[in-house]
Amino acid sequence: MFSAAVLIDGGYVRVLVKRAGLTYEPDLVEKLAKSCIAPDERPLRFLYYDCAPYSGTVSLPVSGKPKTFDGNDGWLNAIASKNLFAVRRGVLKFRGFKPKKIPPLTDDDFQPDFEQKGVDMRIGLDIAGFANRKTVDRIILVSGDTDCIPAMKMARIGGLQVVLASLPRRRPAPELLWDADEHRMIDWPPV
Repeated sequence: MFSAAVLIDGGYVRVLVKRAGLTYEPDLVEKLAKSCIAPDERPLRFLYYDCAPYSGTVSLPVSGKPKTFDGNDGWLNAIASKNLFAVRRGVLKFRGFKPKKIPPLTDDDFQPDFEQKGVDMRIGLDIAGFANRKTVDRIILVSGDTDCIPAMKMARIGGLQVVLASLPRRRPAPELLWDADEHRMIDWPPV
């Protein structure tokens, strides 16, 4: 029996859930995480990486009127309260507004521009930690981000197996496959 840690990039999975027409909620995340575990594996922990929605007041780009974003992180707390789950929180930064069309423009013609910060670093640090401490035999990574490759390499050099878990109809970047020991397709939507 292999011990395994499942690392889930929430931003990546959220896009795929939206494309599938499903509701992104904590129970779906839990089902997804558990569907990544093979019969010969025992989960040590499920690590979920994401940012809480943005909270703050900014000025609209044309009128200058205040616009308040009131993000709620209750769903992250719900994920963190599940058995064997831990949430690693990045920060969502407001980077201004991007126009939705060409001029003339009003406030409604702009969409907020947010940037997720710190999530990839947290995934990499956790993979490195598992590699250094040898607390698991396998890392199961649910991500499409090639920024994870240096950490994947380190884990393999450290003697861990790296499994790249993918959803159907989603082709991972070849570079991710080159640095994974196994490419595992998981059932979607999870049952």
